[in-house]
This record gives sequence, C-alpha cells and structure tokens, in this order.
Amino acid sequence: MKSPVVKRSIVVAGHKTSVSLEEAFWNGMKEISGLRNMTLSELVGEIDGNRQQGNLSSAIRLFVLDYFKSRAMAVQPDKVPAQ
Repeated sequence: MKSPVVKRSIVVAGHKTSVSLEEAFWNGMKEISGLRNMTLSELVGEIDGNRQQGNLSSAIRLFVLDYFKSRAMAVQPDKVPAQ
C-alpha cells in the first residue's frame, strides 16, 4: 500500500530541505501561495521563520489548517469554534 505522505525537496532561505506532507497539505500550500502571489518556497520560508517549535512538516500542517479554518469562519462568522 502506498503511503499517503509525499516527500518533496524545497529550497527554504537558500537551503535545500526535504518536507514530508500528505498530498492534501501540498495542495493547500499551492492554493495559499497562489492566492498570496508567492512561490511555494517563499511561503514555506515564511512558515519556517515564524514557527516557535516542532519540525517544519508539523508547522506547515498547522499553518494550512489554521488558514482554511480562518476562511471557513469568515464565511460563517456566527459559528463559534468548538473547544
């Protein structure tokens, strides 16, 4: 069975690194970078520069989740997130 995690090489701040993410997160990153008129490398560099702890793959997953969660809340502002 093929793993749902896809490993890709990307240049972040001038350094080549590998990032392992599920295809859905790669697609989310592509969408976000396109909407922000950034390259995927630029967006990953921004995420990398802002992360407090953890590995880069986790930081990207959290960023993508937060981005789409925020968009969903903007569409339905009367909904209160579950705690």
